[in-house]
Amino acid sequence: MPNKKYNTLLFGITDDIARVTLNRPDVHNAFNDEMLSELIEVFGKLHRLGTTIRAVVISGEGKSFCAGADINWMRKMVDYSYEENIEDSNLIADCMYALYNLPQPTISRVNGAAIGGGMGLVTAADIAIAADSAQFSLSEVKIGLIPACISPYVIMRAGPAACREFFLTGERLTAEKALNYRLINRVVPRRELDNAVDDLIKQLKSSGPEALAACKKLIRDVYTMSLEDAKPYAVKMIAELRTSAEGQEGMKAFLQKRKPDWSI
Repeated sequence: MPNKKYNTLLFGITDDIARVTLNRPDVHNAFNDEMLSELIEVFGKLHRLGTTIRAVVISGEGKSFCAGADINWMRKMVDYSYEENIEDSNLIADCMYALYNLPQPTISRVNGAAIGGGMGLVTAADIAIAADSAQFSLSEVKIGLIPACISPYVIMRAGPAACREFFLTGERLTAEKALNYRLINRVVPRRELDNAVDDLIKQLKSSGPEALAACKKLIRDVYTMSLEDAKPYAVKMIAELRTSAEGQEGMKAFLQKRKPDWSI
């Protein structure tokens, strides 16, 4: 698959791993409407490719992961009408939702500061691995705003009690404190970040790709279901997987004490 050139991103697929890198290092990878539109396009492509892509890695070029909204974009927002703000905010919401709903396992490789909306890209991904030098902040209240469009993903990760603290204070968090809040999954020395991501990819690739996609769907759906609804839903899902080609291969490989062939 040829890799299209983007103005604000680096995007490529190598050995069934997709890498999406925010590429505005001169402004700490702050996003604007163009970057959000390009991210939505890339996530749409990845969604259509499905489980032929085994994992998606999101990172930032240079020293920062993502510094949130670009200041020049914010200058334009000051004069926006309510209707224009609705349209503009939908870009952020659509981007985060597209990332969250990808069928592939998604990894945030947090190489540096993740501020404001950048936290959306961290928390909407499945697993976040951060360099020990990374910092995190939801400082929107400092300019009279709130982290509205990314809030579903941050709250799902950290819970409402923790979010009350760092939403209201706008405190800048160290990587260790972000880990304690469960905003990220792992902290490693900066020099070990790539190895940690590669190790995680290797672990993910040892599992069935359709099973991984089904796991994501199960978590997403069951989280909002009553127990009465979750019971038949889960029963139906496991029955479908057991009778699928991948499920049959996985179970037979286990019983035959061999590695499964996920290329079936």
